[in-house]
Amino acid sequence: MTDTTTTLDSGQMAFDVHAFPGGIRSALEAVLMVVDEPVTEIALATALEVPVEDVRATLTELEGEYEASERGFTLRAIGGGWRMYSRADYAPVVERFLMEGQHARLTQASLETLAVIAYKQPVSRSRVGAVRGVNVDGVVRTLLSRGLIQEDGEGEGGAILYGTTDYFLQRLGINSLDELPPLAPYLPDVDLLDEIAQAGRA
Repeated sequence: MTDTTTTLDSGQMAFDVHAFPGGIRSALEAVLMVVDEPVTEIALATALEVPVEDVRATLTELEGEYEASERGFTLRAIGGGWRMYSRADYAPVVERFLMEGQHARLTQASLETLAVIAYKQPVSRSRVGAVRGVNVDGVVRTLLSRGLIQEDGEGEGGAILYGTTDYFLQRLGINSLDELPPLAPYLPDVDLLDEIAQAGRA
């Protein structure tokens, strides 16, 4: 197997993306398969060490190929970045799969994260993490896959905001968020947590 990487004096790995199987096309696919939020062309170009123009052209080409071949996923440019999505045509299949998987119990971490999102929505993952004091990326992915939360626009800096779904209300047996128990006053104030965190870094 050909070694496509070398180690720099700084300890970072340098590579020629064109030496990988599939070149820049497959490298872009590999990166986009693991991101949770749209990634800018500049960020992708920096990671792959290739010109932005090459990234843009390849992404556009892949987008067209996925559309023409009617794959179950698609590539879209949203909010200044690119990300993989399930094709809307297959929404009924995805919905059925997700709904049939709801019998598994949520973990304590999932319940706590869901509570923060329910009372603070729309809210970003970083702010949810600030409230809980831990990284919540994996838990947010779980809640998304269960259909309990959904993307709800963008906040400052392009961060994805999350909110609860109609299915969440259905599972609780309520008609609107107004019927949630009055627990919000007991949740830590995110702005205050941010100030404490910044003071600790000073």
